Amino acid sequence: MGSLKNKEEMEPIGGESSKDAILYVNGVRRVLSDGLAHLTLLEYLRDIGLTGTKLGCGEGGCGACTVMVSHYNKVSKKCVHYAVNACLAPLYSVEGMHIITVEGVGNRKIGLHPIQESLARSHGSQCGFCTPGFIMSMYALLRSSEVPPTEEQIEECLAGNLCRCTGYRPIIDAFQVFAKTDDAFYTNTSSSSLQSGEFLCPSTGKPCSCKSKGLNGAGTCKQSTAGNKYEPVSYSEVDGNTYTDKELIFPPELLLRKLTPLNLNGFGGLKWFRPLKIQHLLELKAKYPDAKLVMGNTEVGIEMRLKRIQYKVLISVAHVPELNILNVKDDGLEIGAAVRLTELLQMFRKVVNERAAHETSSCKAFIEQIKWFAGTQIKNVACIGGNICTASPISDLNPLWMAAGAKFQIIDCKGNIRTIMAENFFLGYRKVDLASGEILLSIFLPWTRPLEYVKEFKQAHRRDDDIAIVNAGMRVFLEEKGEDLVVSDALIVYGGVAPLSLSAVKTKEFIIGKNWDQELLQGALKFLEIDIFLKEDAPGGMVEFRKSLTLSFFFKFFLWVSQQISVKKSTGIPLSYLSAAQPFQRPSIMGSQDYEIRKHGTSVGSPEIHLSSRLQVTGEAEYTDDAPMPSHGLHAALVLSRKPHAKILSIDDSEAKSLPGIAGIFLAKDVPGDNQIGAVIHDEELFATQYVTCVGQVIGVVVADTHENAKLAAAKVVVEYEELPAILSIQEAVDAKSFHPNSERCLKKGDVDICFQSGQCDKIIHGEVHVGGQEHFYLETQSSLVWTMDCGNEVHMISSTQAPQKHQKYVAQVLGLPMSKVVCKTKRIGGGFGGKETRSAFIAAAASVPSYLLNRPVKLTLDRDVDMMITGQRHAFLGKYKVGFTKEGRLLALDLEIYNNAGNSLDLSLSVLERAMFHSDNVYEIPNIRILGRVCFTNFPSHTAFRGFGGPQGMLITENWIQKIAVELNKSPEEIREINFQGEGSILHYSQQLQHCTLGLLWNELKLSSDLLRAREDVKQFNLQNRWKKRGVAMVPTKFGISFTTKFMNQAGALVHVYTDGTVLVTHGGVEMGQGLHTKVAQVAASAFNIPLSSVFISETSTDKVPNTSPTAASASSDVYGAAVLDACEQIKARMEPVALKHNFSSFAELAGACYMQRIDLSAHGFYITPDIGFDWTTGKGNPFNYHTYGAAFAEVEIDTLTGDFHTRTANIILDLGYSINPAIDVGQIEGAFVQGLGWVAIEELKWGDAEHKWIPPGCLYTSGPGSYKIPSMNDVPFKFSVSLLKGHPNVKAIHSSKAVGEPPFFLASAVFFAIKDAIIAARAEVGHHEWFPLDNPATPERIRMACLDEFSTRFIGSDFRPKLSV
Repeated sequence: MGSLKNKEEMEPIGGESSKDAILYVNGVRRVLSDGLAHLTLLEYLRDIGLTGTKLGCGEGGCGACTVMVSHYNKVSKKCVHYAVNACLAPLYSVEGMHIITVEGVGNRKIGLHPIQESLARSHGSQCGFCTPGFIMSMYALLRSSEVPPTEEQIEECLAGNLCRCTGYRPIIDAFQVFAKTDDAFYTNTSSSSLQSGEFLCPSTGKPCSCKSKGLNGAGTCKQSTAGNKYEPVSYSEVDGNTYTDKELIFPPELLLRKLTPLNLNGFGGLKWFRPLKIQHLLELKAKYPDAKLVMGNTEVGIEMRLKRIQYKVLISVAHVPELNILNVKDDGLEIGAAVRLTELLQMFRKVVNERAAHETSSCKAFIEQIKWFAGTQIKNVACIGGNICTASPISDLNPLWMAAGAKFQIIDCKGNIRTIMAENFFLGYRKVDLASGEILLSIFLPWTRPLEYVKEFKQAHRRDDDIAIVNAGMRVFLEEKGEDLVVSDALIVYGGVAPLSLSAVKTKEFIIGKNWDQELLQGALKFLEIDIFLKEDAPGGMVEFRKSLTLSFFFKFFLWVSQQISVKKSTGIPLSYLSAAQPFQRPSIMGSQDYEIRKHGTSVGSPEIHLSSRLQVTGEAEYTDDAPMPSHGLHAALVLSRKPHAKILSIDDSEAKSLPGIAGIFLAKDVPGDNQIGAVIHDEELFATQYVTCVGQVIGVVVADTHENAKLAAAKVVVEYEELPAILSIQEAVDAKSFHPNSERCLKKGDVDICFQSGQCDKIIHGEVHVGGQEHFYLETQSSLVWTMDCGNEVHMISSTQAPQKHQKYVAQVLGLPMSKVVCKTKRIGGGFGGKETRSAFIAAAASVPSYLLNRPVKLTLDRDVDMMITGQRHAFLGKYKVGFTKEGRLLALDLEIYNNAGNSLDLSLSVLERAMFHSDNVYEIPNIRILGRVCFTNFPSHTAFRGFGGPQGMLITENWIQKIAVELNKSPEEIREINFQGEGSILHYSQQLQHCTLGLLWNELKLSSDLLRAREDVKQFNLQNRWKKRGVAMVPTKFGISFTTKFMNQAGALVHVYTDGTVLVTHGGVEMGQGLHTKVAQVAASAFNIPLSSVFISETSTDKVPNTSPTAASASSDVYGAAVLDACEQIKARMEPVALKHNFSSFAELAGACYMQRIDLSAHGFYITPDIGFDWTTGKGNPFNYHTYGAAFAEVEIDTLTGDFHTRTANIILDLGYSINPAIDVGQIEGAFVQGLGWVAIEELKWGDAEHKWIPPGCLYTSGPGSYKIPSMNDVPFKFSVSLLKGHPNVKAIHSSKAVGEPPFFLASAVFFAIKDAIIAARAEVGHHEWFPLDNPATPERIRMACLDEFSTRFIGSDFRPKLSV
């Protein structure tokens, strides 16, 4: 393999090249026919059956579709390998190249690649949907690396890949071993080739000497800086030392092949051209003036697919030599417009190393800005010219080109070249100084001069791979005049504050000629307020934040330049200010996991890897959308409402029906059975009839021969509306008394009113807590494939769902069939988190209507933006509290009103509210409690279950007022928490008594391991020494009740078969969604029969095997399905026992065979019900939970008070999980839940069209994809990430003394939220603000920065400012 060695320089050998458009995929030659220009590489790969490459978002934002592209570079005479997003790459853009997908890296038959093996063994794959993308990003890095990559390079290469399950730590651990490997094990074909000195080149497959060019010579071990040599390991399925026998080489035909121009076509008259010379390109541009020039298709592809802009002519400029130049000149850098960002970054790094430091100030700024520009896959294909000419107002690079004094060379169709300064090139919103016949040829970036400084700035929602909120490029050129340094020239340019990259002209004019001192700073800040004008309703919102960033950036620039010139002139900058100018340097992530292994039998208690992990790392694991479509199968798309509340006047589908490939359009009138559906009550319509009550409500379904044709037709269905008033927030619902019927709940303990009136309370506080929602962002979107059998007598489906029985029920209902004739199967799902518990069922029901009526298979897979818009999110909450307490901080009374935003149907919102009310005490003893809850009807899509199911929202409201008490009493929040802990025997406000409470033990253990007092003192010292960066710490406990709060759902069934070869097949009602349920259940069966885990197999979940199942939810699945399987195993064992006692069998297979011969039934149905639970809402008493899972977390963060940026320095988590069935899987659940919770409390913000966001159309979701909605990335993982499981405390209430783990850790991420608040408190104290202040979640950069009151922010806001939030 060519990863950890020097690439071989290869000369193409003479010979005739093929005239066909060709492509190699995993070593197989494929001819590309004409007519495919509309296809992406991803669509092509999946069409030919390579479904390991996944569609996650369709906009290059998640990395699930990553593949490796290899091609021969004739200039460098080398093969180059790089990762790309297949979902954006046009098929013809990779013509003449070699594509390697995850299937080409390794598989179970030929053996796993070391990368795949390492990820599987490290527990780095949970649901597995993102896994092939991670494998391919890492594989491409190793194939392209001449020497082992650094840990930093590995983390950087994964920045474009998202994972929702793992929390990233195990992925990083799995891949960092390749940063310290001996490359002999990785690249040498065999030990014999080492001894003979021969090496087979991975690109040609022939003996060569390129290996000897390595830095240390063949076979030499390399030591990492850490001194940990990575020893070659012997893998179970492949010997790593001989693996390269199977490495895919670069196809020799592609070395011989001469590149030819392309002129190809696609659907709808689309034309694709690939010119090879500038003259040919100019001729095409003259002929097609509206043609779009493409390189990586990272902008045009999104415009065509998501914005539905139809371009008729695309011209690929990747192979035009004049556009790909990179020349280092005496006066600067000449950069071709088609140069990719990765190439440019490499060039910048090269010149920074080679040239005088004063010449490369602008190059260093570009290096930093490109680093955070996008994921590696995007940077590998996106070109400079595309980014410039798109003229995005938030372009990261355009402000820098302008500030750095770059010049753009422009060529017209006649070959005439003109030059324009970058600062004059941008004319307006996405308008540039290019005539229709002109193209951008090149960019000239001059070297900087002594005392000339260029700096970049950017603030985004997320540090990695995110579009800017505000960015800037700044340059100043100073001249020495006596002892003074005077500004000779300057340029201050901002993005994100105007329709175009904006030069602060008045500020520039003011500072030129001035001394570089405090007077210049104060004057410049005043002029910036004039230069940068943002209206209150400016698109993008966050107006006050964006204005404050413009000043913060200039202040940082002033500090940075002052630091640079400090050797020449004393600037008088306080030492405590200097850290504000230092760039963020992220250390490598360090994780630790501490648990004991309590084995029970052969398998229970062992940290086994996920049973499907080897299938997932090779891309062989199948998901719903991977199921092959029958030849007569159809694709479906939904017709959706575009109004939040309206009467439907008419539906015109005539134009849609006339489009090619359409097989039918189905509305409410076509539903064979009942059009009324609903999770608990039937308050929804499958297809809307007279009224729509949210944007995204389903009106009908279109089926066609392709997914694209179905979507095109759905968009052409014309619906006329009469708009009606809409309710678009909880507060609007409360004001209008808009509540779902029969949804009021009340819980009481003691007498709140008497307590408040009696004078017992030394203090009483009031307040409101706004709790933001959260998108599930499972990597696999909602998907169902439905088909009929016997002409519709039976209906079968494969669905991505947590509740197959609900799919069965919905489909039977809408088709008018008995449930016995409907079967739903689920193999695995690519993440669920509650989002596929109820809101997946109407997807299957919608697909079933055309399938049943046409007797044809129908597949309905939602695009990411549609999925996010219509399937609901975590409920936003509003809490209004009144709390009484003593001067010591002891709690006496809580009076709480709690409201959730249910959306337009009840769904599970009442149950979510109930759990929030159950958890509104968190872990605190409160003698007097009254909680009143209401479920709000709003005109949004119905919100639904999400990990924690209302519990985290209830607990976050509690911890907010706990923190307010601490401020009132001038004590630490931890002190208030600790003196109010519940303990063994505590009676809760719903009358349940706590048993086996380990809260105090956990808390004390965490305090000790985190050294809380020392951490607080260290933070205090840091804050004294740093004015503009602050640290904070927090420690938060949790108690989470385990069980469905609806009693009848606490039941589980299982079916166990023992075969005569001694293997066991288990089927149960639970769904595998990455949480390791099947693995744990298989471990239970293996230990029950005393056989190896490898002898147990779980195929799928199916309603015709185990009937009437509850959804896989509420964290209790391992408890109930494990117990049901154990019940079945015990039945079979009881039948086998008489036979076993008579003979001494050498194996379980012998025993099974003997039982079979004696006609003993080796199959059993197991069943389990959770005992002693039930709650009566009329009396407000009962035991809603079987037991509680306890935990606590410590976090330390650092914030940048000028920008709101933050990072988590430490997270230390401890949970009581009894005797874990599989501690490795449980640790993975804890880490994944914590990072997902971190997203909820600090990163992920939903923005809806409501009164707070008037720039968004009413009722519409703005944050409907990874481009605008940011889940945590690898860069958001705590630097030190430690997880411990409490030792020695078995749980008597669940199978094998274990405890549930899925949801309890989620809330512990609030430790990060309260640590952020702790840091903000320190910042506010600097300017004399010691009063309590609200901080809503998510604590985004906007909320952090605007809470840190200082001389910059207070120009725009008062101390009571509260940034807008959709609740």
